[in-house]
Amino acid sequence: MPGACEADGRWFALRGRELLLGADGEIPVGPCPVDSRSLQVLGELDGRPCYAVDLPETAAAPPGGVFVDPKTLLDRLPQRAGGMLARALEIIEWDRSHRFCGACGAPTAQHSAAIMRACSNDACRREHFPRVSPVVIVSVERGEEILLGRSPHFPPGFYSVLAGFVDAGESAEEAVHREIFEETALRVRDLRYFASQPWPFPHSLMLGYQAAYAGGEIVCAPGEIEDAAFFHVDRLPTSFPLKATLSHWLIRDFCRRHGRVWPPAG
Repeated sequence: MPGACEADGRWFALRGRELLLGADGEIPVGPCPVDSRSLQVLGELDGRPCYAVDLPETAAAPPGGVFVDPKTLLDRLPQRAGGMLARALEIIEWDRSHRFCGACGAPTAQHSAAIMRACSNDACRREHFPRVSPVVIVSVERGEEILLGRSPHFPPGFYSVLAGFVDAGESAEEAVHREIFEETALRVRDLRYFASQPWPFPHSLMLGYQAAYAGGEIVCAPGEIEDAAFFHVDRLPTSFPLKATLSHWLIRDFCRRHGRVWPPAG
């Protein structure tokens, strides 16, 4: 996009999986703060155009700037700004991973601001658009208890509701039943859709469900679930994900429906 780097915009500048913040600790506004190798038009936020730029791994932050893990911003960014950050992360990831055609191997190119890369091979000409991977995340409830588990890579003491990718040819509801059974050997019923959330690490769409326990004894899937248990609403583990996550919203809603405030004050 000619002239975009001189535009007065909001810049989501990414070095690998790190996001550049300005000297004020905010997403930079004004001309592009650093030289970039790729630029994507994201849309508008509060009347200002937004751009995502892909920086070389060797890029240095400008004076006063700093690169941070985008996850650290989820709890403090307003919802619309957080959504724009998610869009930037996913589009830059797509742009990086589609420089060559997956069908014939020829280079691809983006010819306009449209989010599409076209194969350069005249015999192919396949068009490549960003892909989203659906993931189900489920709060399984048994009266005043909720099923929580921990993966082997979780920090100590960290529990969450269970989640898993939707398989090819599978509905989201089928994925809920399969994932819960595969990970814990439990059966569920009475599925209720709750909410969705983009999760750009790297390109997932979280689909939140609530379900009732239908039977079975917990058997943790080796290598997948290190521990799982039903926790009473008054005795929940103390370490949980960021507040701006669908897992947090599901647990908070479970507590609300049982007359509890979560997380408790203090």
